[in-house]
Amino acid sequence: MRNLVIAGAVTLLSSVALAQQPANPAGETPAVTTPDSSNPTAPVAGQNSFTEAQAKERIEAAGYTTVTGLALDSQGVWRAKAMKDGAEVDVGLDYQGNIVTQ
Repeated sequence: MRNLVIAGAVTLLSSVALAQQPANPAGETPAVTTPDSSNPTAPVAGQNSFTEAQAKERIEAAGYTTVTGLALDSQGVWRAKAMKDGAEVDVGLDYQGNIVTQ
């Protein structure tokens, strides 16, 4: 009887595990971008976990300098003014790590 219960539990758990689908089955848009990827719909609104220091560091790592006025907006996007290629631009960093200019 005990073996029957264990076998039933294993079968049930196996069928549940096989039935689960990944959150993003196509895998086209990662949760956090890497240097060689970005989300074409960026900036994406959402709860941002980057600290101010991390946001500034990421923006600077993307080639922007003189990052000023860095602030988190109501959509969860870090926004600032910065210099790139000799011009001042408005820049945004979303929770996925996408960096965009406006």
